[in-house]
Amino acid sequence: MTPRHRSVVRRRVTDITVKVVAWISASFGIAVLALILYMVVQRGIGAINWHFFTQVPPNPGGGGGGLGPAIVGTLLITFMAALMGIPLGFLAAVYLAEFGRDGRMATAIRLVANVMMGVPSIVVGVFAYGLLVLSLHHYSGFAGSAALAFIMLPVMARTAEDILNLVPNELRESALALGAPRWKATLGVVCRAARTGLLTGGILAVVRVGGETAPLLFTALNSPYWLTGLLGPSGFFGGPTGNLTVTMYNFAQSPYQNWNNLAWGGALLIMIAVLGMNILVRVLFQRGDA
Repeated sequence: MTPRHRSVVRRRVTDITVKVVAWISASFGIAVLALILYMVVQRGIGAINWHFFTQVPPNPGGGGGGLGPAIVGTLLITFMAALMGIPLGFLAAVYLAEFGRDGRMATAIRLVANVMMGVPSIVVGVFAYGLLVLSLHHYSGFAGSAALAFIMLPVMARTAEDILNLVPNELRESALALGAPRWKATLGVVCRAARTGLLTGGILAVVRVGGETAPLLFTALNSPYWLTGLLGPSGFFGGPTGNLTVTMYNFAQSPYQNWNNLAWGGALLIMIAVLGMNILVRVLFQRGDA
């Protein structure tokens, strides 16, 4: 066997080995995810009914009830977090991709964003606790939204910057050549061309915080009651706010079977929401303009 022939055989063997290891690893990961999904569906599907969405949690050891306040609180907290984090992340991405580019300020912002993306969520919760909860002397849904917005901001900024960088420079140059101001060319041409990718980045930011528990433990805490408004002890800005993740955390440790079942139902609801948003991201990205 010639050295060249041995080299070809060695490369083929290496290629086949890598493919086999990759297939085995991927199959193992998919099998584990499928097992988790099966267990959550099996244990949580029985708790999903009309009362699950419309009633308050039952008393310890009691029957029936639901997670209505926690579902509403989660939706409100996530919406407010998106309202704060996504626009700021978008504006940061526009600056990084269109104005700052390789400047010192843009480089520093990218470094900070990368560091923020790696900060553990519990650290974010402690930061929001010291900044908002201690200063206001009470927990609140708004503090929870601020903590989640802090997590969403760098995800949106870095994702949106990458999307904007994919827009061809010819579009920018054409808009500027026609006499459009830089800001108008950026918002009316570049961002319009990348609108699907930007929407994808926003959804990814929401998915990132979909199952966070630690930040809400330090900020929103939890409540089994419906919100009665914005202010006051039972309001979004004035007191603890119910949310799914902390409710699941508490109910899963409970010795009461009904609470355990509701916790599995909450886990199934979050899994369906996150899976649905991930599928939506893939569909949007495949049909995207940039």
